[in-house]
Amino acid sequence: MRAVVITEPGGPEVLEVQEVSDPSPKSDEVVIDVAATALNRADLLQRQGNYPPPKGASPYLGMECSGTIAAVGDAVAGWSVGDQVCALLSGGGYAEKVAVPVGQLLPVPHNVALVDAAALPEATCTVWSMAFGAEAGRLQGGERFLVHGGTSGIGTIAIQIAHGRGAAVFATAGTPRKVGFCRSLGADVAINYREEVFDERIRAETGGHGVDVILDNMGAAYLERNLDSLAVGGRLIVLGLQGGTKGELNLGALLAKRATVHAAGLRGRPPAQKAAVVSETHANVWPMIESGTVRPIIDRILTLDDAGEAHRLVESSEHIGKVLLRVR
Repeated sequence: MRAVVITEPGGPEVLEVQEVSDPSPKSDEVVIDVAATALNRADLLQRQGNYPPPKGASPYLGMECSGTIAAVGDAVAGWSVGDQVCALLSGGGYAEKVAVPVGQLLPVPHNVALVDAAALPEATCTVWSMAFGAEAGRLQGGERFLVHGGTSGIGTIAIQIAHGRGAAVFATAGTPRKVGFCRSLGADVAINYREEVFDERIRAETGGHGVDVILDNMGAAYLERNLDSLAVGGRLIVLGLQGGTKGELNLGALLAKRATVHAAGLRGRPPAQKAAVVSETHANVWPMIESGTVRPIIDRILTLDDAGEAHRLVESSEHIGKVLLRVR
């Protein structure tokens, strides 16, 4: 099969399509003929040599895909060759075929094209488990929710789900066009972080109350301001470190607000935990997709041979939503 290979750690130019061995399914896995995969910022880190795949995972990039089941393991039930699926992966999406544990499969929603469905698994599973899940955000209707990077793949999904479930949605973005797009998805307040101090705007908009849940992709750079933006009992969920890894945390302020800081990740979890996240996401988010309340936001679709160009685009942060690679 053809797959994108990292020839050495470095920039987008190190990505090269090569012929590699086809995967074979374990007893609890299926092999998918990949239709498309989607880029995630973790792919950029892996390409740079800063985020190796989990032990036993495919060495190739790609944390989600869509396609058609081509083979099933002996212990697989409920799925058959020919089924159209999308899947949460530990790696391997930038290839013509990928083996995936059966618990990480999702059906393609009836109103979403097969290629477009590649934009769904990582963002929906991340947002549901981290913003709404019982172990992290626990966001409820009527609460206030802030998502940073509102026009990212995660952000576009988070705005739609939170709005659809009755939360008051706040989002940050870096250009007037992106701010407007956040509003079009359902953000009640969209803040251009290049022109405004977001925590000051949050305090003003909430009458000093703050927000109940923050989904943060920046890490250290926003830590103090995120804490200032939290309401009493608020939950800060850190899922990215684009603004650095080391920050100073005022424990006195954290105690006074009875707030929590939760570091969240999905890729490194064991298969049983991922299967539970996928099951909850299917039960809670798929009905919202099939009703039209939530839709995948896709900036553009390139080809597997354009992987380097796609990485440059995501690094530029000029895109809105997901960048996909069509495989077949």
